[in-house]
Amino acid sequence: MCYLSFMWLDVVDLNGFYRSQLGKVARHFIKQQVRQIWPDVAGQTIVGLGYATPYLKQFEKEADRTLAIMPAQQGVTHWPREKANRVALSDEAALPFDDYSVDRLLLVHALENAEHVQQMMREAWRVLAGNGRMLIVAPSRRGLWARRDISPFGMGKPYSVQQLKLLLKETQFDPQQEARALYMPPSHSGILLHSAPVWERMGRQWLPRMGGVVMVEARKQIYAATPARRVTKRRLVVVPSAIRESGSGP
Repeated sequence: MCYLSFMWLDVVDLNGFYRSQLGKVARHFIKQQVRQIWPDVAGQTIVGLGYATPYLKQFEKEADRTLAIMPAQQGVTHWPREKANRVALSDEAALPFDDYSVDRLLLVHALENAEHVQQMMREAWRVLAGNGRMLIVAPSRRGLWARRDISPFGMGKPYSVQQLKLLLKETQFDPQQEARALYMPPSHSGILLHSAPVWERMGRQWLPRMGGVVMVEARKQIYAATPARRVTKRRLVVVPSAIRESGSGP
């Protein structure tokens, strides 16, 4: 089996997936798990990295600020719809935030495609507040979704929970909670989509490690030293008005 890595998906393809029925079903089950891990975000600053906007909307009325960063290689889309834009382009290894300025960092369609994983994780550590939390959502090595290119979860490098925990520990994070989602086979079949809740319930009960997506939450090690390799390049943010837009995302 060959996995594609170091290839950011185009924002047009990501938009198209989340507007499809399969994408809507996937978003529903992943969003449930994200909310279960982060039940209370009142007054906090939440940043999504990669293509996290489908999962940020649920926090808008509670969080102090919800922002999204999309990698330059991926492209950008306006979000939220019919409101002032809160999305910008940035290098994955040079996030446009001050040190200790982000309370929650949500990585979706990010880690599996990143070319500079260690640098991205160091930047995540830098921008997170002392009690900050990061949640990684990534395709599972064991699941069916990583084995088909029918969705964005079939692109890039899939991870196991243990691989994510090891990466987090290596980059000065303490793994906390873990979760899985997407037990239904990745298919546009109407029958499968209609029975998705049954697949999800049965999968959690009988094959809990076979979810198509793995999630690991981690907290910043506040006793750790600042990562030695700091990004020295200028942190530029390109706003959507200065580039080609592909239309509003989910």
